[in-house]
Amino acid sequence: MSYGTVYPLWREAAGAEWARYVRHPFVEGLGDGTLPRAAFLHYLVQDYIFLVHFSRAWALAVTKAGTIGEMRSCTGVTKALIDEEMQLHVGICAEAGIDEATLFAAEERQENLAYTRFVLDAGHSGDFLDLLAALAPCVLGYGEIGARLAVEAGETPYAEWIATYGGEDTQALCAEVGALIDGAAARRLGPDPQASPRWEGLCRTFGMATRLEAGFWDMGLTP
Repeated sequence: MSYGTVYPLWREAAGAEWARYVRHPFVEGLGDGTLPRAAFLHYLVQDYIFLVHFSRAWALAVTKAGTIGEMRSCTGVTKALIDEEMQLHVGICAEAGIDEATLFAAEERQENLAYTRFVLDAGHSGDFLDLLAALAPCVLGYGEIGARLAVEAGETPYAEWIATYGGEDTQALCAEVGALIDGAAARRLGPDPQASPRWEGLCRTFGMATRLEAGFWDMGLTP
C-alpha cells in the first residue's frame, strides 16, 4: 500500500528494518494461525497500554498542528484509536477473562515504554512533522500488514484482528493519514521534501520508530 507519496519514501529509507517489522514472525503467525494464544493475549494487553499513550500522542498532534484541517484529521485519528481500535482489544481480552480495568492497570513492559516515550518526545521536542514521522510506522504499518494478511491469510483464530486492520475503515484512515503527512510535508518542507535539510532527520525518526515496532513484536513473543 502506498498511502501517499512521503510515506513510501520514509519506508524505503528504513530499508531492511521495514521488512523486519511488517514480516516479523509474530505477524506471520497471525496470518497462518501458528501464533500461540498466550503470546497474542500478552501482546493485546501491552498494546492496549501502548494505545493509551499513542492516543495522547495524536492529541498532542492537535496542539502542534498548523491548520484547522490538520487539527481535524488528528482529532479523528485520536477518536478512532479510543473508540474503535482500543475496543477491539477490550472485546477480545474480555472473552479471555481480562476486563478493561485489568488492561489499564497492567504493568508496562520496557519495550512498550521505550517506544511510546520516544513518540511523545518526538512531539514535545519537535514540530508537527517530526511527530508524524514517529507516528507513521504504527498507523500505516498496521494498515499495510492488515491489507496483506486479509489477502494471504488462511484459516486462523486471528481473523478478527486481520479483518480490523485490513478492513475498509482502517484502510480509509490510513489513506487520510498518508494525505495528512503529504500536506504537512509540503507546507513545511516545500514541493521537494527530499531536498530539505530536515529530510534526513525525519527519516531517522521514522526508522527508529520502525525498529521499536519490531521490538514490540519481539516482546509479544516473550510473555
